[in-house]
Amino acid sequence: MASGNAALPGIEALPSPESGTQLWWCDIAPDRNRLEVFERLLSHAESARAARFGDRRLRDRYVMGRGSLRTILASALGCDAASVEIERGHRGRPQLTGAPALDFNISHTAGVAIVGITRTGRIGVDVERLDRSISVAGIARKFMTSNERETIAGLDADNGRRHLLILWTCKEAMSKATGDALTAPFGQIDIALDDERRRLLAGPGVYRANDWSLHAAAVPEDYAATVALWRRR
Repeated sequence: MASGNAALPGIEALPSPESGTQLWWCDIAPDRNRLEVFERLLSHAESARAARFGDRRLRDRYVMGRGSLRTILASALGCDAASVEIERGHRGRPQLTGAPALDFNISHTAGVAIVGITRTGRIGVDVERLDRSISVAGIARKFMTSNERETIAGLDADNGRRHLLILWTCKEAMSKATGDALTAPFGQIDIALDDERRRLLAGPGVYRANDWSLHAAAVPEDYAATVALWRRR
């Protein structure tokens, strides 16, 4: 992977879930050498946003994530990372200026991120740590369908928590593909998990099952990540 013409560590290609789609796993824990490189890649708006972070660690993690994203997009576009133009589209969803055929998305947790790009529709990605402590009952009641809640109730506490986290990555990835974010009808998006397979069973509006494919990303075992691909009609 290159930024400009310089190869950088910390960005690893993952197996592609479908033709026309690519994934990367990024180490975004602050590293002085990469920070210096990435800081030079940011746009004026990105630099201004970075400067507004009150916590230095959060600021550096933002720079690492944005620099990694720019590096990946530059490789796909065949240009210098500093010249990649990212703008806010519908509902603030990031998109490339002047390159509508290439869609991208990024998700991060702690010191890692996953980036996906596709040329066949819209993409959303989400990653979570599987050891994350959550209120299973509260999240299930608010965001899960009756089928999903029934499945979770049949599992022991730890497996139920992990199952819910994976379901969350599916719904979050889909909501990022549409740009709906947390306004998406999570409680009506019905998903089934069969081993490593993730399937949308039903959903309202743009969340029609036939228009979506969900994939488990091949991330380290301490994490769960889902790639949602939306073929808009």
